[in-house]
Amino acid sequence: MDWVSSPEAWIALLTLTVLEIVLGIDNIVFISILASKLPFNQQARVRTIGLALAMITRILLLLSLTWIMRLTAPLFAVLKHEFAGRDLILLAGGIFLIWKSTHEIHEHLEGESASERAARGAVTVTGVLVQIALLDLVFSLDSVITAVGMANQVAVMIIAIMLAVGFMLFAARLISAFVERHPTIKMLALSFLLLIGVTLIAEGFRQHIPKGYVYFAMAFSIFVEALNLRARKGRGAASGSRSRRRRPVV
Repeated sequence: MDWVSSPEAWIALLTLTVLEIVLGIDNIVFISILASKLPFNQQARVRTIGLALAMITRILLLLSLTWIMRLTAPLFAVLKHEFAGRDLILLAGGIFLIWKSTHEIHEHLEGESASERAARGAVTVTGVLVQIALLDLVFSLDSVITAVGMANQVAVMIIAIMLAVGFMLFAARLISAFVERHPTIKMLALSFLLLIGVTLIAEGFRQHIPKGYVYFAMAFSIFVEALNLRARKGRGAASGSRSRRRRPVV
């Protein structure tokens, strides 16, 4: 507990908690979209379990630092390009994210076919949790690597992850409800997952894309969508006002 008296450790804890929250936003969006496939009365429980799985996965990876370090050792090479365990996890996660987000975007644009509606009815809590667990592994790897680079004490890393997940548990319902109420936000969130999937694949091929560029693109898109939502709200209020003025007096 020597870190308790260290100002640097507290600064690292605060900074790392904020970073973990930022890195966890895409996790919340993904969990919310998957949970929305289930009956309404099961969604909150699945979101909570999904975020708990994310926290457990992050902590277990932190306690397995030596294993994480071995993931960077080359396993095999293809056309002189070496692949490590971390690369394979990132590639698999990126491909899954692209497939899932593309499927969801197509479903929202084209509507569900009869077979898709039947498959939707067959969605189970276990199936959704398995998908969440697989993506938690990918998102957690990125989060843990960030934590290792930011702090030296494992206790600080674990506390930061627990604080971040606690905040995400509080915010998950609000974010999920907001995304469900605004279809354009849901489409934007799916586009973000598509972008993250492409980024993960690039990282899997060891083509580093600075996170600042990705976050700036997301932040700019959210800013534009916020303006669109405000404009639509203004037009809706103006339309309602005009309809009240035109209503004949009896």
